[in-house]
Amino acid sequence: MRLKKLLRKNIEPRCIYCAHGVSLTDGEHIVCRRRGVIDGASHCRAFRYDPLRRIPAKPAALRGRFTDADFSMGDTDEV
Repeated sequence: MRLKKLLRKNIEPRCIYCAHGVSLTDGEHIVCRRRGVIDGASHCRAFRYDPLRRIPAKPAALRGRFTDADFSMGDTDEV
């Protein structure tokens, strides 16, 4: 399911995810082969999505305190 979200066709075009661009050290600007130095949030007609450039969101933190017994399916005495 997660892989389908990452590889979906209707991704919002941004130069940060484009195969034609390389990120600068500041993280906000991109050096594009077609347009030169541009803002990472912009895009153009030559946009080509590269899923390996996408940085996934951080997973949600678990709230509360859990033990190993909370995540087991049954008795741990049966081996």
